Amino acid sequence: MNKITSILIGTGILIVIGIGAWFGIQRNIQPAIYDQFTTCLTNSGTKFFGAFWCPHCQRQKALFVKSANLLPYTECSTADGQGVTQVCKDANITGYPTWEFPDKTRMSGEVSLEVLAEKTSCTLPK
Repeated sequence: MNKITSILIGTGILIVIGIGAWFGIQRNIQPAIYDQFTTCLTNSGTKFFGAFWCPHCQRQKALFVKSANLLPYTECSTADGQGVTQVCKDANITGYPTWEFPDKTRMSGEVSLEVLAEKTSCTLPK
């Protein structure tokens, strides 16, 4: 392989790596589809109580995809999974997941995004 061929191959590899990195960065800086919706839920005063070991809570969070970290979530389980945190005792949370809405009504179990939008007047993205 001659010097020019090596330079062309090396340049081509760098271009491919650069394009891949650019697309990766662009994907990570774009807001997730439910960011505004979850922010609205939080700003409305809605609360989401759950436990890390609860499969229903995990499925509920999964509905929000990348935006789950923006949910107004309160962890009710102690770190060992054997007890309930004081904040959840004080709120009288008896099952997971539990959603509490601005009007103080509650829903237990997995709640659809459509119902959450209806109960909070938050706009669900299309």
